[in-house]
Amino acid sequence: MAVKEGDKIPDATLMHLTDKGPAPLKTSELFGGKKVVLFALPGAFTPTCSNQHLPGFVSHADKIKAKGVDTIACLSVNDAFVMGAWGKDQNVGDSVLMVGDGNGDLTKALGLEMDGSGFGMGTRSQRYSMIVNDGVVEKLNIEQNPGQAIDSGAERILEQL
Repeated sequence: MAVKEGDKIPDATLMHLTDKGPAPLKTSELFGGKKVVLFALPGAFTPTCSNQHLPGFVSHADKIKAKGVDTIACLSVNDAFVMGAWGKDQNVGDSVLMVGDGNGDLTKALGLEMDGSGFGMGTRSQRYSMIVNDGVVEKLNIEQNPGQAIDSGAERILEQL
């Protein structure tokens, strides 16, 4: 069963790339006591993710943060090295925290996984965005057409903040 608005984000450990290499990031650290916009996508370097979803959040990061958001985080079922390289490729800088859910632990716990094996991708995340306040999901936007980033895009989040 998929997470819904009003649910608490489950405990999981994600990974992100730091100057010293990959480092764990517990969901309690990421979401606890903060307002976070989390958006997730099927894969780093994939067309819709690279051309629409991530760039929208990068270009609107200042507007999103001006509405009281502490962190904008991008999640994918990829490792921290891939997420770090993709962030560098997309000139993310400090605007978006790039986090890997390499084993899909959080993705599965949220009930938002998808089967990408037909594309040689295995289990991946559905495309979605959410507003999380102190660990509780306030808004959840699951993309109806995974080849687009409209329902789950930055503009939608801006409307909801």
